[in-house]
Amino acid sequence: MDGAKFARYGRTRKTKAILKTGKFDLNDLQWTSDIPECPVYHPFEQEFEDPFIYLQMIASEASKFGICKIVSPITASIPAVDVLTKEKKDFKFETNVQPLRLSEWNEKDKITFSMRGRNYTYHEFEALANEVFLSKFRNFGGLSSSYVEKEFWHEMAHGGKGTVEYGINIEGSAFSCDPKDKLGKSKWNLKNFSRLPQSTLRFVDKEIPGITEPMLYIGMLFSMFAWHVEDHYLYSINYHHSGADKIWYGVPADAASQFENVVLNHVYCNKILSKHGEDGAFQLVAHKTTMFPPIILLQNDVAVYKAVQKPGEFVITFPRAYHAGFSNGFNCGEAVNFAIGDWFPLGAAASKRYAHLRMFPIIPYEELLCKEAMQIYNFLKVRGSNNSKDLTSYHATVLSFVHLMQFYKETLLRLNGSEESSNSSIGTLICRYCHRDCYVAYILCEYCYSYPICLYHDIASQRCTCGGKYTIFKRSDMLEMEDAAKKFEQEKDIRPKVNGKMNCSCGANTLSHSCIFSITGNERMQDLQNNPWHEETSSRGTANSLGSLSKRRTREVNNIKLSLETMNKTTMKHCRKTSLRQ
Repeated sequence: MDGAKFARYGRTRKTKAILKTGKFDLNDLQWTSDIPECPVYHPFEQEFEDPFIYLQMIASEASKFGICKIVSPITASIPAVDVLTKEKKDFKFETNVQPLRLSEWNEKDKITFSMRGRNYTYHEFEALANEVFLSKFRNFGGLSSSYVEKEFWHEMAHGGKGTVEYGINIEGSAFSCDPKDKLGKSKWNLKNFSRLPQSTLRFVDKEIPGITEPMLYIGMLFSMFAWHVEDHYLYSINYHHSGADKIWYGVPADAASQFENVVLNHVYCNKILSKHGEDGAFQLVAHKTTMFPPIILLQNDVAVYKAVQKPGEFVITFPRAYHAGFSNGFNCGEAVNFAIGDWFPLGAAASKRYAHLRMFPIIPYEELLCKEAMQIYNFLKVRGSNNSKDLTSYHATVLSFVHLMQFYKETLLRLNGSEESSNSSIGTLICRYCHRDCYVAYILCEYCYSYPICLYHDIASQRCTCGGKYTIFKRSDMLEMEDAAKKFEQEKDIRPKVNGKMNCSCGANTLSHSCIFSITGNERMQDLQNNPWHEETSSRGTANSLGSLSKRRTREVNNIKLSLETMNKTTMKHCRKTSLRQ
């Protein structure tokens, strides 16, 4: 390797020895051995048949750790390299360049990682990754994961100008389409995961890369994914196709607030936060560029666990579980989000937080909840009783739905005296003020049909900036949804919990839908023609895995924005053609 390339990808021990550590003192790396391992599961092939049944079986235990590892009892007969080089013609991907150092996270030192790498074929990147590995360790054999882990944090602590490259958020899958491939034709093929019958994301109409469709992650030595929580606090599943180990750190959901407090008090300088408190920390961590050593969590009594993922193994991250990690060498992984019924309480908490921070939603939480609950209700009408094997998911779903419908019932009763209403609501719209998704009901001006407003805003007795009166639009099946909520509320296991907290197997307690936002005079005077999407993007729409938002990811987020904006306008046209007073 020539000198320039060596300087780019690493340094010698002699060079590192004269460098000083900054905010994070990592001279003693013994703490890496103090992080306990997460649970590892070895299902039999019969247990492995249905992923959601198996995940529901282990969730109550595994969620306490934030992450867990599942060793697949079946293997792929066609390796990822063959899928990506033979089944996929002209497969190439762009990398992100990642600095091998820790940021001070103050006004002068904030890592944003806007630098893009080159385009590579699979074999070109593999050759580069192997060259980088050999320049560091001289040979491929005999290195334990614990040794590489210490080397990673030593490199990060004595940061200089060294960099690595990481292929992140690459659209596609390395699972084979060959019917002879046992893993590829199983339900654990991540290409089909979100559309399985127990998956809540089956109700999402559009394909969303990374959420409903898997993405590939192709790394080299020390390629890293920064601390983050999944969009909307969703689950994630990551399969290790091939190559070197990947080390993960995970924090369970019930320690998420502690995690945010530690980041707030020990990682970030207050002057770089746009919001105060935990929300400010969440907003900055959501950019997925914050990497810091887990010793800070250990020192502050925050639970953190480790997984060493090898080829043929799945890693599951649970809702609102913060996680981070890095690669021990060249490897290829694949990941996608998913959700089951026990996610809904966490989804409600995420929606509330997104609205508070005006973050743009990626999935329509309210619509998913209502469709899942109404499907259960229709099943009960036919069968007469619930025979769900997963009572945790069942209770979480119906209780979340009851809380949602209670909110709308109380709010509509309060507003009906001052606002006219119409049963003309269709689909999901986005609130112009907080960007919350509106499915059950929303408010529009009866004259100009400006951007919709959700019922979480206090607009009683107010008029639109055009002088027109606001009208409440409700779903045409609102009465049936209210009947469903009443039926669920009468169940003996649900009734005592309606006015309390919702417990979920994801490891967290969440409150019901309750927050009403006031609208300021400045917000009411906003130009009606302004694009409502520019204020804030979701974490998936800012930066991912220590890399800035790529052109491809920008297009994805913009396409989602455009799609929802078009849907908003379509609904407004529908309202113009429909009588407002039915």
